[in-house]
Amino acid sequence: MPIISPKRTLLLLGLILITIAAAVAYEHVQATASPMAQPEPLDSPNWQAARAAINSSETGAVPPPPAPKQDPCLHCHISGENKGIWTPLARWLLFGTFGMIFAFGVYRSASIWRTRSPWVPFSTRIAGWIDERYQVSEPLSKILSKPVPNYALRWWYCLGGITAFLFVVQATTGIMLAFYYQPTPEAAYASIRYIETSVRFGAGVRAIHSWAANGMIVMCTAHMLRVFIMGAFKAPRELHWVSGVVLLVVTLAFGFTGYLLPWDQRAFWATTVGTEIAGSIPVIGNPALIFLRVGWDVTAQTLSRFYALHIIILPITTLAMMGMHFLMIRRTGIAQPL
Repeated sequence: MPIISPKRTLLLLGLILITIAAAVAYEHVQATASPMAQPEPLDSPNWQAARAAINSSETGAVPPPPAPKQDPCLHCHISGENKGIWTPLARWLLFGTFGMIFAFGVYRSASIWRTRSPWVPFSTRIAGWIDERYQVSEPLSKILSKPVPNYALRWWYCLGGITAFLFVVQATTGIMLAFYYQPTPEAAYASIRYIETSVRFGAGVRAIHSWAANGMIVMCTAHMLRVFIMGAFKAPRELHWVSGVVLLVVTLAFGFTGYLLPWDQRAFWATTVGTEIAGSIPVIGNPALIFLRVGWDVTAQTLSRFYALHIIILPITTLAMMGMHFLMIRRTGIAQPL
């Protein structure tokens, strides 16, 4: 292999420096040779504004300051307009997504080339890091790796799972609606109208919440009928049936308490009739009526009581009973068909 002499190296460096100096000198000459930008001619003086300033100085009044320039990014928040409000977000999402995909691909390829080993997903790494410290994989594997018998793969064995899925839908859409709903007699109906007409996708979210409530009641009832017809309530599964009955009652209570929240005429009188039916129960009728209405009439306190039951008490009760129900099913297994 030929060796470059030091003289040739110095000569090469000198040529490079001379080339750079010539380029810089050429740019300087071009910049100085170009004609200077002439200032734009001023407009004719605004004599009317000058006279107004003189008069205001004589009278002692201070002229108002010029109107500040409005930030186009904050224009929608100041004046209430929403023109093109989603355009910057869409651009960031589009180009940001492609940029992250490209960066991840470069990082993954570089990691494979550097370590000479297969790529391990981030989710697997995080799960391994957590399991190394808390040792959760072994108890979870005993719960999640239980095989399902072939006879339990038919569609009527999925009614309970559909009910649980609809509960998750109810919880998700209910949280979305709670951001805008106000549980007061003055604002309840107005907030519902606002959700229906002004909130983006508000009418769709409320429709999903309403139809999922009906579907949850239907699926829960169908699940209990299937369990009863197939005799799955017999020993050692008696507590399955008890917890299921409690879940059915709680599901009906969800529908009853949520019916009053729009606070319209139909909701008011339906709640009046429903609480009257509860008040007709022997012995405990009057205490039940007073507990539900917070008095003898349907008032603002009744709306507050139903709202608290609907979003706090009943969801906590449902989660507790569903946990017991699923745990007992895991313990005893799925009942065989008759």
